[in-house]
Amino acid sequence: MTTTLSPVRTLNVEIWSDIACPWCYIGKRRFATALADFPHRDHVEVTWRSYELSPHTPVGPGRPEMDALAELKGIPRDRVRQMFTQVTAVAAGEGLAYDFDRALAVNTFAAHRLVHLARSTGGAELAERTLEALFSAHFEHGADLGDDETLVRLVSDAGLDADEVRASLAGDLGADAVRADEDEARALGVTGVPFFVVDRRIAVSGAQPADVFTQLLEAGWRDANPLQTLATADPDAAACVDDSCAI
Repeated sequence: MTTTLSPVRTLNVEIWSDIACPWCYIGKRRFATALADFPHRDHVEVTWRSYELSPHTPVGPGRPEMDALAELKGIPRDRVRQMFTQVTAVAAGEGLAYDFDRALAVNTFAAHRLVHLARSTGGAELAERTLEALFSAHFEHGADLGDDETLVRLVSDAGLDADEVRASLAGDLGADAVRADEDEARALGVTGVPFFVVDRRIAVSGAQPADVFTQLLEAGWRDANPLQTLATADPDAAACVDDSCAI
């Protein structure tokens, strides 16, 4: 008799994040750590979704993050610097070298569009490389993501075609995809990022420790691929349980 096994279901993990969110980059690294050790990682598909924390930030060249945050929150610069010091220390624990003295506050809509362009042209792998390049440029190297040519250079280094990127930025390619992600976030009740959702059923918010992301993946896997018991098996068949055996 031939036994047919049920096909393995791929987990779809969607991650809403903003390129200007320091905890999103930290969360990205922690999730990557969990995914790398997950035994079923080849059956996990990761989709990065767009979210803008400050959509009303003016389009164009950035301004010092220190000034922008102090103004937005209405708090003293010393307090802002203290916040930056704390998150920089956490980021260092994940191998990230944040440099808030150089970081620039920008409108991230165009950058999000390019992540969508990367996915449409090169799939999830190119989208991930593009997002990684943008995160690193923003938080570690003080790149101005509000400047189109800077964006062209960064994402072309990640693997996108420079001419295609310029043409996209000159038009509105990817704009609808960004807005659709943000609409879905509102529908799901997302109010902060990073936000991780497995198969639209299980979610966690924030830059959780890697072991929490491991638990998220394991819970999603169990739900998607439950162990099936053979219906014709005898439930009273002899077996050993813990420290005792039926003899």
